[in-house]
Amino acid sequence: MILDGKCPKGPIQTSWDRHRFDLKLVNPANKRKYKVLVVGTGLAGGAAAASLGELGYNVEAFCYQDSARRAHSIAAQGGINAAKNYPNDGDSIYRLFYDTIKGGDFRAREADVWRLAQVSNNIIDQCVAQGVPFARDYAGYLDNRSFGGAQVSRTFYARGQTGQQLLLGAYSALSRQVKAGTVKLFARTEMLDLVVVDGEAKGITVRDLITGEIRTHVGDAVVLATGGYVNVFYLSTNAMGCSVTANWRAHKKGAFFANPCYTQIHPTCIPQSGDHQSKLTLMSESLRNDGRCWAPKKKGDNRHPNDIPEEERDYYLERKYPSFGNLAPRDIASRAAKEQCDDGRGVGPGGRGVNLDFSAAIKRVGEHTIRERYGNLFEMYEKITDENAYKQPMRMYPAPHYSMGGLWVDYNCESNVPGLFVLGEANFSVHGANRLGASALMQGLADGYFVIPYTIANYLAKTKPGTVSADHPECKKSVEDVKAYNNRLLNINGKKTVSEFHRELGKIMWENVGMARSEESLKDAIKRIPVLREEFWNNVKVTGKGEELNQQLENAGRVADFLEFGELMAKDALHRNESCGGHFRVEHQMPDGEAKRDDENYCYVGAWEFKGVDKEPELHKEPLTFENVHLAVRSYK
Repeated sequence: MILDGKCPKGPIQTSWDRHRFDLKLVNPANKRKYKVLVVGTGLAGGAAAASLGELGYNVEAFCYQDSARRAHSIAAQGGINAAKNYPNDGDSIYRLFYDTIKGGDFRAREADVWRLAQVSNNIIDQCVAQGVPFARDYAGYLDNRSFGGAQVSRTFYARGQTGQQLLLGAYSALSRQVKAGTVKLFARTEMLDLVVVDGEAKGITVRDLITGEIRTHVGDAVVLATGGYVNVFYLSTNAMGCSVTANWRAHKKGAFFANPCYTQIHPTCIPQSGDHQSKLTLMSESLRNDGRCWAPKKKGDNRHPNDIPEEERDYYLERKYPSFGNLAPRDIASRAAKEQCDDGRGVGPGGRGVNLDFSAAIKRVGEHTIRERYGNLFEMYEKITDENAYKQPMRMYPAPHYSMGGLWVDYNCESNVPGLFVLGEANFSVHGANRLGASALMQGLADGYFVIPYTIANYLAKTKPGTVSADHPECKKSVEDVKAYNNRLLNINGKKTVSEFHRELGKIMWENVGMARSEESLKDAIKRIPVLREEFWNNVKVTGKGEELNQQLENAGRVADFLEFGELMAKDALHRNESCGGHFRVEHQMPDGEAKRDDENYCYVGAWEFKGVDKEPELHKEPLTFENVHLAVRSYK
């Protein structure tokens, strides 16, 4: 099937404005008749629920955390992009659009990316009005810093905790609507199924994580804003609870999964210290504004970094990419770090690390200024490593961080299942094969505040409200299916823990479907994952009961989904015989080691249809056309 993204025709500069005018509206009195279910309360979900509630819709919002403000968006550190051009350094909406298309290695839709760049400025105005404490310069104006893949400073920030401050802004807007009665919030609630009636999304089946109750909530449309899936690697920078479950259960009900092989490995994370670890810690890309990445020129040089003289250091990003230096995009910076370590020039335990050095910046602007810019990040680093990064370089190594792939959506953020809308990291739409730094927060808030309020009305205007109730046969069947699935997990009573299986899956994925992939490694993963999945369903030990707080059961369901999803991810990576962005196939690289795209055969979105566990999924394609930024070899040299 050839998919239609329903992008507006005509000049891209007016595409979103024209499209908004063409969308159908729901009048204020009728909005009260509709109910929208929003799953996830991070930046995309929280902003969407608050905005839809403000418009007058009845909204039910769901999160598995104990509070909406603990969504994983809170962990974002470095900043949020917008084309305000406050530093007067040549930025514009077009330049942000261009940088994002190029940064994604020409694997994103032009129309979606233009809209993102256009509404980016509205986001900053919205957040400032909410009281988000963005950094300001001496005169009181909003300050900017630089991020990877851009030669301008367009990133607004709040020290190293931008995600937290933006989420508190969205949470305050959401809380206002909860008080007003337009939004009902269900915390400690996990979505475990999508209810589809006559081909349209009309509800979700959830489990109350405190009591274990399984019930259905019905509505006129469902919005998924449930984040990414890189915990398939076991060790990642994501929160422990982040999973593919909501997306995967929707996928099994008919929603296409697009580009699952596009995963982002972040170049600056604290290296793994041992097998005991259950997650990794991100160190913001913003640190590369002032930190310089280097490795010793000599193999196996174990001297203290401060004892290695300047002439014996290889500032490899500045050497390889002089135009962008330490602010090369993430996929490129990660592969470059891995190169140094594979060459035997890594630092720290096992040689799996490179240095991020602030000594030159401290000498230039003083330690006080560096503390002002990144203080909480330096504190976090010292608490974890017991090393003072003001006195010696930080040690960094790449780690799984973000997923560019997600459920397929059209220009309206609607999946191929009518009535199912997908926002933020959960969809595939704007980042192509590699997300630029500080663009995740931009996308989440763009989708939640400025896109879904318009596009969902177009669907609802053609839908009669309240057509499905909780006693509908499809709702009852969904509840029974979820109960049976959970009981099956509880009754296996095997010998291995859920975490053991997750760790084994993560090892397979990281070694075979990680930073560097090959036909051989991917086929190995596709062979081993079903074997591990079969063992899981015969030998996992899930203690406790379903009718109580049971985190073993929660984790078992999430890992079961990862064991199915991981296979699809490997198959997607195998079918894509090219290298682009975060998808790096070792057989497809330039003589200098850069990614080698194949635009003739792979300039499309690959969207997969679920056909059953242990059955081959069906591939559908959406061709990508580039009329405003022409296809070219992506270079940051």
